[in-house]
Amino acid sequence: MSQNEQALQARLLGAYIQAEKPVRIVISTGKRKTSIARAVIKPGKGRVWVNGVPIELWPIEMARLKMMEPLLIAGSDIVNSVDIRVSVKGGGYMSQADAVRMAIARGLVAYTGSEELRRIFEEYDRSMLVGDPRRTEPEKPMRRSARRRWQKSYR
Repeated sequence: MSQNEQALQARLLGAYIQAEKPVRIVISTGKRKTSIARAVIKPGKGRVWVNGVPIELWPIEMARLKMMEPLLIAGSDIVNSVDIRVSVKGGGYMSQADAVRMAIARGLVAYTGSEELRRIFEEYDRSMLVGDPRRTEPEKPMRRSARRRWQKSYR
């Protein structure tokens, strides 16, 4: 695969190579509901920060495990060779965790250029690389929620 094809493939995936010559830097994005995460991946020692907090110290355990899934699947040889900084905003904490997970997975695939890693992520959970199109339904006029109606009374 040529360099141009690889760049096009990465851009379609939601990640792109920022710099190539001195050091390889990849910026990737992930979205879930209203959460948006942006990950910057560069050569390093295997450190991962989410909003300036090391991922190992993230307070909510379920969210931390969800964010670490792509790191555990990719393996220590890939993870220990990069530093990842993620900034995430919007949504709730699990939605943010899913957005971070997607940004990290897309970034690692773009950084390594490995088709095998991409296949492994897709087999484990396709939503790591491909977004979920579901959104909340808007509330209708004269109702308290999207589907709820007033209770019907016959007497």
